[in-house]
Amino acid sequence: MNAVPHEPGLREACLARLQAELHTLPDKPEETPESTLAALWHAAAGRPVSAEIAPTLPLPRLDAAGAQRLQALVDQRLAGAPLAHITRRQRFMGLEMLAGPQALIPRRETELLARRAFALLARRDRGAGAPLVLDACTGSGNVAAALAALVPSARVLASDLSEDAVALAHENLVHLGLAERVALRAGDLLAAFDDPAFVGRVDLLTCNPPYISAPRRGTMADEIAAHEPSLAFDGGPLGVSILMRLIREAPRFLKPGGWLAFEVGAGQGTPMRKRLLASGDWSEVSTDADEHGEIRVLSAQRA
Repeated sequence: MNAVPHEPGLREACLARLQAELHTLPDKPEETPESTLAALWHAAAGRPVSAEIAPTLPLPRLDAAGAQRLQALVDQRLAGAPLAHITRRQRFMGLEMLAGPQALIPRRETELLARRAFALLARRDRGAGAPLVLDACTGSGNVAAALAALVPSARVLASDLSEDAVALAHENLVHLGLAERVALRAGDLLAAFDDPAFVGRVDLLTCNPPYISAPRRGTMADEIAAHEPSLAFDGGPLGVSILMRLIREAPRFLKPGGWLAFEVGAGQGTPMRKRLLASGDWSEVSTDADEHGEIRVLSAQRA
């Protein structure tokens, strides 16, 4: 094999291009020119890993064809293709997830939701039996997979309106060895769970719903708007249509003392908290903020 471990100048030239031309998004802080190059390098070698893991690994040897693949991948990234779509990998809650255009790329902010959901399950009485967990708007299945991995006793079901997203979620569960742990369904919000087996029986209902308003969708970066599914963002004219439905419909599925936990967009936390408190369906409402102090997750206990 014509091996060129670090073909003279290849790493330096690619890194210089990325440093000069790469535009990264604030919701993907793990992506830097250095981590991007490492992830693309591993992908060119046929060993794809996420941008979070790639910089921790030694760069594999590239032959001449691999070097050409690397430069083509750099071209794709600089043309606006999301890194996670190029590598098909995105790290979430310690899991190496598969990513693709069928569903939203898992974001760091959604780990707030997964961590809160795990904390709520950890609070349950150990003698209460296996918890029943529903994850709506599951997308790539990231929250459902994380909870199944963290709480082996949980019975987890997940759904999405998009058949393409459900297919990607299934692929992810197989990839992670969790296909026997999470059952997938297709349906609009909670419609997939409208069954006597779930009504009034759920311990935890999680959701990362679409919450971007129509005006904001028009200002989204091309990397998002041109490559990720609009269905995953469209929260209606004001961005709260699905959130309002979730708050209305969730109590029917939760058992007394069960929890609803969901993600909201910037600026939506306070009004959604007020809506929860005004409904009379909840005995406790709490919030989780991101590193900027912005409420991004709400959790509410069924009265």
